[in-house]
Amino acid sequence: MKQRRKGALALALLMLLSGCHASRNESATACREQVCKLTVLHTNDTHGRFWHNSDGEYGMAAQKTLVERLRAEARAAGSSVLLLSGGDVNTGVPESDLQDAEPDFVAMNSIRYDAMAVGNHEFDNPLAVLEKQRKWVQFPMLSANIYDKASGKHYFDPYKIFTLQDGLRVAVVGLTTEDTAQLVDPHHVKTLAFRDPTTEAAAQIRQIRAGKLADLVLAITHMGHYADGQHGSNAPGDVEMARALPAGYLDAIIGGHSQNPVCMESTLGNRYADFQPGDDCLPDQQNGTWIMQAHEWGKYVGRAQFDYQNGKLTLTRYELIPVNLVKRDATNAVIKDGEGKARFVQEEIVKDPALYSTLEAYQAKGEEELGVVIAASDGVLVGERSDVRSRQTNLGRLITTASAEKLGADFGIVNSGGVRASIAAGDIRYRDVLTVHPFGNTVNKATMPGSELERYLAKIATRAATGKDGGYPQFGGIEMQVDCQAKRVTIHAIGGKPFDAGARYSFSIPSFSAAGGDGYPVISTLNAGLVDAGVLKDYLMARKRLHAADYEPAGEVSFIHSASTTGCE
Repeated sequence: MKQRRKGALALALLMLLSGCHASRNESATACREQVCKLTVLHTNDTHGRFWHNSDGEYGMAAQKTLVERLRAEARAAGSSVLLLSGGDVNTGVPESDLQDAEPDFVAMNSIRYDAMAVGNHEFDNPLAVLEKQRKWVQFPMLSANIYDKASGKHYFDPYKIFTLQDGLRVAVVGLTTEDTAQLVDPHHVKTLAFRDPTTEAAAQIRQIRAGKLADLVLAITHMGHYADGQHGSNAPGDVEMARALPAGYLDAIIGGHSQNPVCMESTLGNRYADFQPGDDCLPDQQNGTWIMQAHEWGKYVGRAQFDYQNGKLTLTRYELIPVNLVKRDATNAVIKDGEGKARFVQEEIVKDPALYSTLEAYQAKGEEELGVVIAASDGVLVGERSDVRSRQTNLGRLITTASAEKLGADFGIVNSGGVRASIAAGDIRYRDVLTVHPFGNTVNKATMPGSELERYLAKIATRAATGKDGGYPQFGGIEMQVDCQAKRVTIHAIGGKPFDAGARYSFSIPSFSAAGGDGYPVISTLNAGLVDAGVLKDYLMARKRLHAADYEPAGEVSFIHSASTTGCE
């Protein structure tokens, strides 16, 4: 059932009927005789998008204008406001990455965030960078389940209690996905322990409620929302935690990590609605706990409006408000007006002038740094369309080697459609890397038994190498023979070791391919959230000077029963 614009009144009524539950703590005195109103604004997984994109979408200067308007509306309605982030401020846009996300945190200070959950991408850099970011921010970074191994103490504050204008006390507990150590460079987190979030949440909430420290308990999490708790190879997320805690123990979860708009078909189901920008949105509710997430990149600001009285909390309205998102047609092309300007889903939000000016300087600095030399090669790294879509190339080998190494995988795969250009001999700049990988796909990690892996590789390696199909795969770290007639592969070695059909193997693969892009079989993967261009950049920077011949394929992947020696024809 599509969750199209059904009217705010009907949606509010549905929430009113289904959204009441008792808080386990006595209400604030002021909230016994009158209704205390709370508005929660939230974003998550902004991933370096401090600046708007080429179509004028999102960006934190426009977000500030919107948030200030929503604050004013809340004040006029007698409501207190909390602005919260579900984490992952870092990683995703080079202009931000090259400046350690300083412009993003500067903008968050300007917009006046109240707290943020610590995301796994906050550990993409050494802890020294994270410590620098902690000094920049003017709000708490929260995580109850990250501990310093040496001292056994919390590395971040586990929660923050806010006393609002009407005396309502709101505790905000932060939680981080427990598989963070597997999603980032292990050297960055070797001194930290990531404990089970549900166990740690229970302990913190028990302390808060037993001490009557707050009237409401919210969690800001970076754990992911998976419909009906079906988290696959990812660590358990918000749904699983809400179900595991006592009913209503948490009043609401403001999440992140899975980067999806949490808009459900109904309060009785566990399926996502076909949500489009501007549609009504019904958040999930599990075991008496509302669960919300605002997609990604600052595309939306979530707004949840609550009434609280006599220990009862009611969600009266919820919406995901687009931040200058453009209209698109059925082919995903931007719809433009007669003057060639993109048309927005809702009225365009004017960018805050002061913040825009501040961020413009960071954007200019970031663009300048894209031209800085990061490495050099003594030969051409071949990624031209006609080459990479018909044969194994040294650039394909370089990309798969870098990705497999970054994820600690046994070998790597990249679809040739994700390789868009060659890299010339000589100096290599980050701008060159972005030309090779312009789409911002993440590099994921899959794990399979050897017998299953043979069947999977047979489906993708036997594709016709016509020089046109972007699904032609590039491989690195695997030796195998591809039988084009029988549609099967014989694996000889993986990672330099003889193949064992009874063993389990891991491989890196673009998120696009794992999700079925180019007709690949859909497979379950661990999403480390690592952007392909960033992975390649890091690999190049670590090596400084590359010998192109070191990555030249030498027949490790061979083809038989084909008119071509480089693919199936």
